[in-house]
Amino acid sequence: MAERIEPSMHAVAGPPVGREFAGWRLLRLIGQGANGSVYLAEGPGQAHQVALKLVALDASGGVEAAHKAFLASAAVSRGLQHPGIVRLLDAGAIGTTGWAAMEAVPGCDLTRYTAPSRLLPETVVVRLGARVARALSHAHRQGVVHRDLKPANVMVDWPSDTVKLTDFGLARTVDAAQTGTGVVLGSPAYMAPEQLAGNLPTAQTDLYALGAMLFQLLSGRLPHEAATMGELLRQVASEPAPNLRTLVPRVAPEVADVVARLLARRSIERPADAAEVAEKLTAIAAGPAAAR
Repeated sequence: MAERIEPSMHAVAGPPVGREFAGWRLLRLIGQGANGSVYLAEGPGQAHQVALKLVALDASGGVEAAHKAFLASAAVSRGLQHPGIVRLLDAGAIGTTGWAAMEAVPGCDLTRYTAPSRLLPETVVVRLGARVARALSHAHRQGVVHRDLKPANVMVDWPSDTVKLTDFGLARTVDAAQTGTGVVLGSPAYMAPEQLAGNLPTAQTDLYALGAMLFQLLSGRLPHEAATMGELLRQVASEPAPNLRTLVPRVAPEVADVVARLLARRSIERPADAAEVAEKLTAIAAGPAAAR
């Protein structure tokens, strides 16, 4: 019989495999980050396998309040039903640990293809971008923003032609009441200037993150890179992103233009919505740039 995990165990540290949590048996560690650990896990009776994410909850306002906030976030994520978004199957909280059982997606995340030596062909990146934009469009129509879009949160499986956006753990309905002023959530290197300034994340901040991700997948570097957080904040707030074609001359002008618009410092200068971005990238992938 699998050993059970005590509810007080810190989720970020990651419990060993072979144990159980909330009825799920942990088979192997899939990934680990600052806000949680993800395991391949098995359900009761070995009926099916899931990706089980365990997160350490902020209980500074009380355990009950932490549970309520986590389950509210899970309820939002469960409402997102789209082929380009990983499905949340169930969620709960025990002690100071929250858990979310998600569909297990084969393949790898896009981080693998951000290294200069492993960049994907431009047309593949453009098509990936279009599919991510369509998934974002679906979420935005439901009033949900991702808040933490980056290569690590996009899963791809080439044999099955699967592209799925994952980790809506930071997602919330677009409601200012749910985010305190000055609270910054997400990965700074992919965050829009207004998000880094502490403003409420919006669909436009997701589009900026999409632009940063496409820039990295096409060039092997981020739009803004700095040795310190302070310098990164200064660059994002005051300097435009580099011209993509200056770094990678072979990138088609129309692709570089879409990326530049997504990375506009002022949100009003970015595309109107994710659907527009998806349509533009789809057209580029089917046009002369694809042939090149």
